[in-house]
Amino acid sequence: MLVLGLTGSIGMGKSTTGKLFVEAGVPLYDADAEVHKLYEGAAVPAIEAAFPGTTSNGKVDRPKLSELVVHNPAAMKQLEQIVHPMLGAGRQKFFAEAERAGAPVVVVDVPLLYETGGEKRVDAVVVVTTSPELQRERVLARGTMDAAKLDSIIARQVPDAEKRKRADFVVDTSHGLDPVRERIRDILAEVVKMPQRRT
Repeated sequence: MLVLGLTGSIGMGKSTTGKLFVEAGVPLYDADAEVHKLYEGAAVPAIEAAFPGTTSNGKVDRPKLSELVVHNPAAMKQLEQIVHPMLGAGRQKFFAEAERAGAPVVVVDVPLLYETGGEKRVDAVVVVTTSPELQRERVLARGTMDAAKLDSIIARQVPDAEKRKRADFVVDTSHGLDPVRERIRDILAEVVKMPQRRT
C-alpha cells in the first residue's frame, strides 16, 4: 500500500482536493479532523492538566488554548507531546484498516507536512497550490480571519514555491474542480508504479 501525503498552505484548496481523492475511492486520513476529535475526547484530560483552564464542558476551548501556545514555543512543544502520540496511534489504525480492505493507495492530509518532517513518513507528496491572490480571496471570504492573522499564518508555513519544488505531484486548484479530478486520476495512475519510500 502506498501512502500519499497531501499538503498545501492555507486557502490553497487542500480540503477540497482531499474530498476529490475520496470521491475517486481513495481512503483519506485527515489530521485536522482527528485533532478536533481528540480535543473533544481523549486529549481533554491531559490538555487540562498541562494547561489549566483551557477546557470546559469536556472539550478543549481552542481559542483559549491557541492564545497560550501560539507565541510560546515551549508550550507548543508540550501540546505536541500530548497530541502527536495520540494522532500517531489513530493513523496506524487507519493504515491497518485500509490495508485490510485492500486499498492500493491511501491519502494522509497533513497541513504542516514539511514543517514537521512528515515527508519521511509518506511515499510521495502531493502539494495543492493556487495563485497568492486567489489564496487570500478564499481565506478572507471565510470571515473567520483578518489579513494580519493570515499573514502571520503564511509566515509560519514553508513558502508555496518551496513546497511545489519539493513535491512529487502538484495540483493547481485555480481553475475549478474538473481539472483537479483529472489531475487526481493521473496521480493515481502514476503513484501505483512508484516504490515505497517511507521510513
